[in-house]
Amino acid sequence: MTSTPSLASQDDALSADPAAIAQQFVAARLAARHTPDYPGVIPQSMAESYAIQDIAIGLFPDEVVGWKVGGVPPEQQPKLGIHRLAGAIFARNVWPAPGDTVVPLPEIEGGFAAVEAEFIARIGADADPAKTDWTVEEAIGVVDKVFIGVELAGSPLSTINDLGSAVVASDFGNNGGLMIGPEVENWRERLDGIEVETVINGASVGTGGSQSLAGGAMESVRFLLEHCARWGRPLKAGTLVSTGAVTGVHRVHAGDEAVCIFQGIAELHCSVVRAEAQ
Repeated sequence: MTSTPSLASQDDALSADPAAIAQQFVAARLAARHTPDYPGVIPQSMAESYAIQDIAIGLFPDEVVGWKVGGVPPEQQPKLGIHRLAGAIFARNVWPAPGDTVVPLPEIEGGFAAVEAEFIARIGADADPAKTDWTVEEAIGVVDKVFIGVELAGSPLSTINDLGSAVVASDFGNNGGLMIGPEVENWRERLDGIEVETVINGASVGTGGSQSLAGGAMESVRFLLEHCARWGRPLKAGTLVSTGAVTGVHRVHAGDEAVCIFQGIAELHCSVVRAEAQ
């Protein structure tokens, strides 16, 4: 006689389904509704995480125009086998940021939001889809421009960073949007010497620069070229790469005001607002 699975086992099977997890994350983002807990079984490997993100990219009603690259904490690297992770950035969540305007950054109430000062690289030519190994020098060669910018790290899940990098990667790398500021002229000669400071509500919360990232900002581009080629998503001309938080990850809430100061270039001003349904 065949037994009928219990309700608990049915729930477990559903919660382990990557499609179900992806659907819940996408629905929560579009509704600007927080997710109190991880919506399923927490992924234990990056393969599981990217399987969820892959499905979510297909469900999200917009075009991927870039990728955020984030660092993996050293204590998690041996288990996960990586030092960086990637998350999709969608067209609707890219905002021009002239130095003299204040850009609103939407926080999902009850979710996660943080301001991250970043250098944004733009890919100048389609990457060879068959090329899965890159050097930093080769990566630099396919970047045509670098901009200053601010990543809005954002998720419906408040504890996303506490649950580890596999969880972060499963929800678009904890990306909520990207501010694009002025271009860095002569970036090949200047990039590593540009000092950056983040100020929130009038208080300095972090300083740094490209070299604050392990291997520098261009190492993030190199990583992404390899990662996306192996994932079957080779980078195309015009793709934006948010290379990593150079002054740290600074959590914010609606009502907060932030300024990211890129010495010798510009100041980027943003105001955190309550997110609305998309």
